[in-house]
Amino acid sequence: MSEEKVGKVMAFYAKISVAAIELTDGPLKIGDKIKIKGATTDFEQTVDSMQVEHDSVQDAAKGSSVGIKVKDKVRPNDQILKITE
Repeated sequence: MSEEKVGKVMAFYAKISVAAIELTDGPLKIGDKIKIKGATTDFEQTVDSMQVEHDSVQDAAKGSSVGIKVKDKVRPNDQILKITE
């Protein structure tokens, strides 16, 4: 298993449990397994909902800003790592 950095958290919306993410290093798609890692953040989850400008999308390219539903609190600058088998 390897981890590849795809982006970082820009903001977190606690009420709706959504992280705003900037994909600085790679693409992301529905079904990808990711790890969110920061000073006090460290968990894995599967991307099951992703939006760009309030529209649901299946995938997003490097350079995009997306919102994804997260199962736990995240913080700005937490790293988003894509886990590959």
